[in-house]
Amino acid sequence: MQGQPQQQAYDRGTTIFSPDGRLYQVEYAREAVKRGSASIGVRTAEGVVLLGDKGSQSPLLEPSSVEKIHKADGHVGLASAGHVADARQLIDFARRQAQGNRLRYGERLGVETLTKRVTDYIQRYTQVGGARPFGVALIVGGIEAGQPRLFETDPSGTPYEWQALAIGENRSDIQDYLEDNYESEATLEAGIELALRALAEATDDGLDAEQLGLATVTVESEEYQQHSVDEPATYLTDYDLAGDEDDE
Repeated sequence: MQGQPQQQAYDRGTTIFSPDGRLYQVEYAREAVKRGSASIGVRTAEGVVLLGDKGSQSPLLEPSSVEKIHKADGHVGLASAGHVADARQLIDFARRQAQGNRLRYGERLGVETLTKRVTDYIQRYTQVGGARPFGVALIVGGIEAGQPRLFETDPSGTPYEWQALAIGENRSDIQDYLEDNYESEATLEAGIELALRALAEATDDGLDAEQLGLATVTVESEEYQQHSVDEPATYLTDYDLAGDEDDE
C-alpha cells in the first residue's frame, strides 16, 4: 500500500527520478507530442523540406488560423507537433535567438547552434520545481555553410540530427515509410513527394491541401519559402494523393 503513494510522488514530480531512473513528466510530455498531428522533415541534396498536417478540425475553423510550419530566420524553418501554445513559446524563443545573433554579430545563427540553444532552454524545465516540461517537439531545418541540416528537439531537451524524420501522430508508420524510401541524393521535388507520400501512408482518406503546411529551404537560395495552398494541391493531384470530396 505504501508503494502507491511513492509512485504517485515520482509521477507528479518534474524533477524527481523514479527508482528505475525515469522522469515520468518528461515521458508524459512525449505522449503529448504523439497526440499532436504529424509533421515531417526531409533533407535532400538540394535543400530541406518541412511538411505539417494541421489535423482534421471543425469545418467551421479557418485552416489558415492553424500553423504547423514557421519561419525562425531567413534560412531556418520549424515544424511542430504537440501542444500548440508550448510550440509558440519555443518558436518565439528561437526567433529571438536568431534575431539577437544578427544584431550582435551581423550574421546568421547556425542551424545546429540554434537547435542546441532551444534544447538547452527546454532542458531547464526538466530540472526546475514548479514548472513542467514542454509538451511539444520541433523539427528544425535549414542551410548552414551551404549544407542542408535537419534536427529534432525532444521534450527532454535532447537534440537529434536526421536525414528524414516524423514527429507527432502515426510517427512509427510514417518513419517506416521514410526509412524504406529515403534517398540522400534526391532532388527537392523528390523530397516533397516523399514527405507527402509518407504522410498519405498513415492517412486512410487521402490528403487535403488546405490541411497541409509546406515550406522549403534550398541550398541555392539559402532562403526559407512558405508555399501557398495551391502548390500542395498541385502536388497532391500530380501524385494522386488527394482525398475524395464528400458527396452531399
